[in-house]
Order: sequence, then structure tokens, then C-alpha cells
Amino acid sequence: MKLNVLAVGDVVGDAGLDCLTRHLRSLKKRVDAHFTVVNGENASGVGILPRQAREIFDAGADVITLGNHTWNRIQIADFLDSDRYTLRPANYTNRVPGRGWGVYDGPKGLRIGVMNLIGRCEMDSNFENPFTTADRILKRMEGVDVVLADFHAEATSEKGAMGFYLDGRVQALWGTHTHVPTADTRILPKGLGFVTDLGMTGPDLSVLGIRPEQAINRFLGGLPRRFEQADGPCRLDAVLFVIDTDQGRCVEVARVDIRD
Repeated sequence: MKLNVLAVGDVVGDAGLDCLTRHLRSLKKRVDAHFTVVNGENASGVGILPRQAREIFDAGADVITLGNHTWNRIQIADFLDSDRYTLRPANYTNRVPGRGWGVYDGPKGLRIGVMNLIGRCEMDSNFENPFTTADRILKRMEGVDVVLADFHAEATSEKGAMGFYLDGRVQALWGTHTHVPTADTRILPKGLGFVTDLGMTGPDLSVLGIRPEQAINRFLGGLPRRFEQADGPCRLDAVLFVIDTDQGRCVEVARVDIRD
């Protein structure tokens, strides 16, 4: 069958949650999405609370992935242990709560594996190697029909390298974290659908979701301030991956962004 997978960029703050709630179900209907993964690590500005995870599920997500701000709201720790549909990066050490991958039921009895990885370039060198972590996860996912990956990373080179590394073993890989949508949707030679970064779900007239004047103040050397989300219209950045489950490869990748 043709499996339509919708991947939605980092949800930023209350405005992003509201935008997701208003648009996700209609977008899913328009693209006939069978399975939806939403990155929610910035739902609280930095981090995510259990109630915000529930809001993202209520909006229409099947799985939530996280990133480097996972622990900025430590209240999420117990939730991650109990809810197998919310994933934190798998290459955190095994001493932290939660899980970094899961296998889920899809349409017509399909088994869909999802892994959440975090990069190390320009991030935290204490993370385990995401490439070898992916190898270990894939061995444990043996027998699933489709594998999807959210690679939460800063460097475009690291994301691109991961795409080619997993080509032929994973059907779709998307980057998150930079909040800037990229135009490089493509299918790699062995059938992996790829995009460097999904973008974000949040205020459009902003710098990565925050008030522009705050970002300017930071780069001018002003006193640090707690980030505040910007006002105004929002956008929802997303990419649709169409996967031929009989061939085990992605056959179409397209941006399906929404602007208020």
C-alpha cells in the first residue's frame, strides 16, 4: 500500500499549540495522512509539560518526538516513563527516563517503527553517537514494515550524513531543531525520503518563534532575558512522505506548510 506519513515541525509555545489544534486535523484530511509525528520539545517555550503533550495528541498526533530541551521541564520525566507514544532522543544515556524509539500499529496491520535521535555537532558532546545508536535500534526493530526517524540536530552536514547512512534501511528521515524549513525534499538512491529540517509550528513574524527584539538584544550584547514567544499570525511547517510499503521505499516527499 501507499502509506502517507505526515511529519510536523517543532511546536513553539502556546501559539504553536493553538496553531496545531486549529490546523492539524484538516491538514491530515487534505493529504490523507495515515500516521502523524509531531516534534513537541518547545511546546512550553523550552521543554514540554505533560498537559501540552496531551494537547498535541488531542490535536491529532500519533507520536511526539523531542530534542535537546527535553529536560527543561522536568515534570515530563514520569510521563515519558509511562507514555510509549512520546519519545525523547534515544542517544541520551540510559540513566534518563523514557524511551527513544517505539513500534506502533498502522493501517492494515502495518508495524511502524519510529526512532528519535539527537545530533552532536554544535550540541552536547555527551550524547552517545547517533549513528551507532541507530544501528542498535534497527537491530531491535527487525521485522517492522516501515521505519521513520526524527534527527534533532544543528548541523546540516550531520543530518545529510545520517540520511545517506540510513538510506536503504529507513524509509523516511527528517531533521528538526533549527525551526527553519528547508527546500531540499528528496528521495535518496536506496529509497529514503529526506528533508534537512521541517521548520516549526508557531509565530511567523519571529526569530525561531521568539520576539525579534529579544533576538536582536542578544546579538547586540544586551542583558540575557527569558525568551518570550512572538505575537501575530502563525505557521505550521510540515512534510508529507509517501511510502510504498510493498517496495519498502519512499516514492514521494513534499512540503505541505500552512500559513494563517
